[in-house]
Amino acid sequence: MVELAVRRRVLGLVVAAGVAVVAETVGWWSSRSGGLLVVAQALHHPLLFGLSALAALTAAAVLGVRNRVVRGLVLMTAALMTLLALPFFLLGSGREVTMDKAAPHHSDRHLVVEEGAAMIDPLWWVYVDEGSGLTKRRWLVGYFNGDVADNALVEASWAGPDRIRLITGDEESRQVHVVGLTPGSGKPERTVSQG
Repeated sequence: MVELAVRRRVLGLVVAAGVAVVAETVGWWSSRSGGLLVVAQALHHPLLFGLSALAALTAAAVLGVRNRVVRGLVLMTAALMTLLALPFFLLGSGREVTMDKAAPHHSDRHLVVEEGAAMIDPLWWVYVDEGSGLTKRRWLVGYFNGDVADNALVEASWAGPDRIRLITGDEESRQVHVVGLTPGSGKPERTVSQG
């Protein structure tokens, strides 16, 4: 009777780990360009779901394995993996939305700029959010790594309801990138990447 209860608990923990992995996979898939923004924001948390799956599998192994040496190795491995992931978990993504502006004459289309950093280098992600509510999609327009001044994003603006203007570089190396959007879906005709 006790053995059956332990098996059920172990199975429940393995299923919980599987659910965490599936949830993160769905979130990752939705975080790609053109994915559903609400799903990505709710489910794309690799450290959270990864640590949850690790905790569930560790508990399942501790409950299901009788050998103390194996239990100890499982616990030490899980603790080490948690300690390695902890700094990333505490620091978060470090991204901050610095611009969210509706397109002219197109209130359900927004130009969004997120800023972050890779150690000391500034980073920028430029997106177009198309639609509203649960069906809002996020399209990647550009990625810029400011490790070199020529790659730094200086300005992102609307050049019309279906066109975005991105300006990069310093005064000597200024570049203007115009990206057209598909009128119906808001999908960029191209993606700009520098750095």
